[in-house]
Amino acid sequence: MSSAAPLTAAEYWDKYKPHRGEGAPPRPAAERFDWTGVKDEGPGAEILGTPKTALDLGPAEGENAAFLTRSGVQVTGVDFSPVQVDRARAFWDGLPALEFIHAEACAFLDDDPRTWDAVYSTWGAVWFTDPEHLFPCVAKGLEPGGVFAFSHREPVTGQYGAQQMGGKWLEGREKLLTVYRWQYSASQWADILKRHGFTDVHAEVIPHSDPAELGTLLVRACSPG
Repeated sequence: MSSAAPLTAAEYWDKYKPHRGEGAPPRPAAERFDWTGVKDEGPGAEILGTPKTALDLGPAEGENAAFLTRSGVQVTGVDFSPVQVDRARAFWDGLPALEFIHAEACAFLDDDPRTWDAVYSTWGAVWFTDPEHLFPCVAKGLEPGGVFAFSHREPVTGQYGAQQMGGKWLEGREKLLTVYRWQYSASQWADILKRHGFTDVHAEVIPHSDPAELGTLLVRACSPG
């Protein structure tokens, strides 16, 4: 993969978590639904209830989507990065109830007429999309009473709202590209969701097993209906 500086947000995500080594990258196990990114920690797919259909916003390698599909859910994964989409399609080729689409989350939700029983994002597109734009799109894409759930890294106290990202693909290149993530405290997310019409909002921080590490903020809400 080229080491050239990314010039667009999609190119940044093309370079995220690149495969290194010989041969094809190993396929993730997808043995459980993971909200935290830490093996065997935190709740699982029960957060979503019992959906028949689900939309994964920013699935990356697609292991959560694959887990749900193997559990009988029809899943659509939407990712901004064509490299990530191609990788996920290669990993999970042969699962007929699973599709991966290359698109930006808001544009996809605006254009696709379908609705889903659950919309979720695990350290994915919800973290990197302005909620003032995304949440109305999600509300439109959910069935009445559907579940909207997402997780992201626990924010550092005071670092709320749109935060400029760094990282190896951006160091010294900030003038070429600025990438933001939107992160809030549990109570702030609850207020934003309620303002956009979501109900039954629950938000909490799941502590990391290592006290020196930040935990995971997990949010669950329902669409009116």
